[in-house]
Amino acid sequence: MSKFVKKFIASKHIQLDKIPTDISADITPEFAKIELKKLRKKLAKLQDVMYAHNKYNVLICFQGMDTAGKDSLIRELFEEFNARGVEVKSFKTPTSLELQHDYLWRHYVNLPPKGKFGVFNRTHYENVLVTRVHPAYLLNEHIPGIDSVDDVPENFWTQRFQQIINFERHLTDNNMIVFKFYLHLSKEEQKNRLLRRLEKGDHNWKFSPGDLAERKLWDRYMDCYQEAIQETSKANAPWYIIPADNKEVSRYLVAQILWDVLVQYTDIQYPTLPEEVQEQLNHYKRELEKD
Repeated sequence: MSKFVKKFIASKHIQLDKIPTDISADITPEFAKIELKKLRKKLAKLQDVMYAHNKYNVLICFQGMDTAGKDSLIRELFEEFNARGVEVKSFKTPTSLELQHDYLWRHYVNLPPKGKFGVFNRTHYENVLVTRVHPAYLLNEHIPGIDSVDDVPENFWTQRFQQIINFERHLTDNNMIVFKFYLHLSKEEQKNRLLRRLEKGDHNWKFSPGDLAERKLWDRYMDCYQEAIQETSKANAPWYIIPADNKEVSRYLVAQILWDVLVQYTDIQYPTLPEEVQEQLNHYKRELEKD
């Protein structure tokens, strides 16, 4: 594990209120912009090799409070990628079809195939975050024995954490490389970003009165995020805590972590042509030149 990766990986005893949300004094936005340009080209090249290699797939999960910068991070990070090599899925309120299945089903069916990067903008962790803050949402899942919020047993969330751990273990046991990024935004910076949405005409559409209602539950969300990260950050699928008050820096941090981890997979190489084909390459060239 590189020193850079180790600096941002979450431990079992992580305390979010002790972790800075802005490190732009140490990593300047100017430096971050320059480095991101280099990294996204290298990552795009690596993905091209992975596509040809066709033995690994990569799942990148982004979680964070509203305005944490998930959408713009995804747009900037994958700018250089071949469109065929990356699939982005944003998970919103479950549809009626999705609610006819268990809560992990819609995530299973949107996993990336081998050779590709899959990006989950909000993830299966919504089911231990939003649903935990608003337990009435559980009633939409038609779970036997839970007909009201009062019916939710004390060990319910512990069981969900274990189910998610098992889900991710199944993925990594089958050669999927899993990254989980929590964009760690301060409440003050969220206020500033919400104000900008209201002040800028071309950003008004992003604002919803519900954003303010959720903001009032900030402390409850922080408690749920902290416990979810503590319980589910495992060696095979670790969480990374990304200071997110400065968007340029957070984008660079994610890109650098992706690169540092993925280059450790030294077996990812372009496949070689069968020996019999290689022996005939000059012959094939001559055939084409005569055509």
